[in-house]
Amino acid sequence: MRYPLLLVLGLATLVLTLASLAVGYAPLDLGQAFADWFSGSDTLARVVLVELRLPRAVLGAAVGFSLGMTGAAMQGFLRNPLADPGVIGISAGAAFGAVVAFYSGLAHVFALALPLGGIAGAAVAAAAVFWLGGRQASTTGLVLAGVALSSLFGALIALALNLSPNPYAALEIVFWLLGSLADRSLDHVALALPLAALGWILIAAAAPALDALSLGDDTAASLGFDLGRLRLQLVAGAALSTGAAVAVSGVIGFVGLVVPHLLRPFVGHSPGRLLVASGFGGAILMLASDILVRILPTAPELRLGVVTALIGAPFLFWLLYRLRREA
Repeated sequence: MRYPLLLVLGLATLVLTLASLAVGYAPLDLGQAFADWFSGSDTLARVVLVELRLPRAVLGAAVGFSLGMTGAAMQGFLRNPLADPGVIGISAGAAFGAVVAFYSGLAHVFALALPLGGIAGAAVAAAAVFWLGGRQASTTGLVLAGVALSSLFGALIALALNLSPNPYAALEIVFWLLGSLADRSLDHVALALPLAALGWILIAAAAPALDALSLGDDTAASLGFDLGRLRLQLVAGAALSTGAAVAVSGVIGFVGLVVPHLLRPFVGHSPGRLLVASGFGGAILMLASDILVRILPTAPELRLGVVTALIGAPFLFWLLYRLRREA
């Protein structure tokens, strides 16, 4: 069932990526736009495709893949069905790094200051997790370190908003924190995609260890897996993939929580097999949500994080109800 499922999910991701290229506020002949791009013609169709829609579609798929895959990894590693990419504080660290870029004015000096600040914040958060928890820390220790860091970064973001020199700057920060893929460029893709891809590789390589870990720490260790190395590998992978995603899109919640639960029955509840499937599932959810915000008749455009929260919050209530009944 694994490979047919991945094929279906991959094709669905491809279809939604093409749909994301086709959907917008003005009609676009994709065939002509691609022809103009390949021929080097400087037409309006080529500009709309290359400068607006292509970066948005690619980042939608990449950000969704990162959040879905990292969510599955965290749930498998922590053996907690409520874990998500933000559970170890990486998302909050990336958000704070971007807020610093806003607050310092660097975001207005050059365009890539914002994602670079987010990536730096994610790196600081990852280093702090290991400093607080230690390389041999238990999963509980990592979660506590993540909660402490999320609280600290949340407080610092609130402080930045409170001390913002003018209300327009504060409003700009708030809107960015709600999450969006609008007005992104190929420079954002070139910055975020290599880091995210490296994170995917690190997480995917941990699949056998996650399957062994589902049997318990002692069993995984007896099978030859170094749990300290596994923690380092997964936190580094989460920092790269989630940090890159948050740096270019803002904070988008619930994708990493919802998608693994929907796909887990289709992979035999195997944490290792769930990783890539959840990546594609996250890409599908992200692309579908981004298409939805463009076709809804709202002005201004709904933020992507708002849409995913409206989808994910009812699912979380249902999940908690189901866990309560099972208990």
